[in-house]
Amino acid sequence: VTTAVTIKNVGTVAAGTFTLTPSACTQTTNGALNGSATDLCSQMTVVVTNTTTNVVVYSGTLAGFSAQKNLLSATVTSVPAGTSTGFSFAVTLPSTVGNTYQGLGVTQPLLWSFSS
Repeated sequence: VTTAVTIKNVGTVAAGTFTLTPSACTQTTNGALNGSATDLCSQMTVVVTNTTTNVVVYSGTLAGFSAQKNLLSATVTSVPAGTSTGFSFAVTLPSTVGNTYQGLGVTQPLLWSFSS
């Protein structure tokens, strides 16, 4: 699944720092029938791309995604007031995982922060 996100600086000052801080990935159940696997966060992968600059911000497992990520790069050093920047999140589960992952889900809250 790939999801597009657009973040807009609605402030009056350019953002010199733009970070994404994911919380820990948490495995959940999703219905009456659920698999017995306990490591779905370690199996699912995510690629986060700044679509404005075409820079990959993170590529790895959801379990490894919990550290703060700087969303600015050498090509973009600020987000001016009133402008937007885009991101895509491509989440995949390897086709090699078995039925023990059926009916399971994950949650991972994200905190986006601009500062001048």
